[in-house]
Amino acid sequence: MFDVLAALGVLGGADVLDLFAGSGALGIEALSRGAASVTFVESGRRALEAISANLERCGFAGQAGVRVVRCEALAFLARSQRRYDVALVDPPYGFAAWPALLDRLDARLAVLESSRPLDVPGRFEVHRTYRYGTTLLTVVTAPEAAGAEVGP
Repeated sequence: MFDVLAALGVLGGADVLDLFAGSGALGIEALSRGAASVTFVESGRRALEAISANLERCGFAGQAGVRVVRCEALAFLARSQRRYDVALVDPPYGFAAWPALLDRLDARLAVLESSRPLDVPGRFEVHRTYRYGTTLLTVVTAPEAAGAEVGP
């Protein structure tokens, strides 16, 4: 995933959303690659504890722009007023609410991790898909960003 994002040149100074953050590994990697801020969204108490511990271990705890939010992903998106430069979306593979999620997601570019091809609504354009074993990464851009240069 991060090789793809590096090739696109989108992480430096980016405002990143790590949705379904789990251990926080994706958002922490984004920070280590130059993201200006990361919002970690997770609903599970143990996962939130892991995010906090991992941020501490990696030296990002308390850093300006690092925000950990305890909330269910769709509820967070429903109330969010913020547009993100990059969204990293890695729900459990059984996740079935992709249409609702994509309808609410406000990001210039999103990497969607799933186990199957996704029907992407017209508000996003598929830039490229990548298959890694049973994992499918779908990189989408918002229509207003589609005219911008988005790497190879």
